[in-house]
Amino acid sequence: QVQLVESGGGLVQPGDSLTLSCAASGRTFRTMGWFHQAPGREREFVGTIRWSGSLTYADSGKGRFTISRDNAKNTVYLQMNGLKPEDTAVYYCVATMRIGPGTNPNEYEHWGQGTQVTVSS
Repeated sequence: QVQLVESGGGLVQPGDSLTLSCAASGRTFRTMGWFHQAPGREREFVGTIRWSGSLTYADSGKGRFTISRDNAKNTVYLQMNGLKPEDTAVYYCVATMRIGPGTNPNEYEHWGQGTQVTVSS
């Protein structure tokens, strides 16, 4: 049974850093990554990393967010620096065996339960 379990969310102040983790069990995946969903908004693409290490980021996180993965641990990470109040959202880990998935959430068949990130002073 495939399971994605996120951890690391919380309440931080603007400008702070936070690292989210997502541990996968049940199988390894060609692509893993992150989406987020703010109140009243659709789920939005944050970024992905392939087994090879190839990265794709949404423009909103470029320069501030870094995705990495430890294939031996079957875990993907999202390091967020310089957090802004507009980064407040539930962050979801995603995974797929599709070749070349994009930014559409429907392309990812496996989702974690989500972890809340709140950026507020």
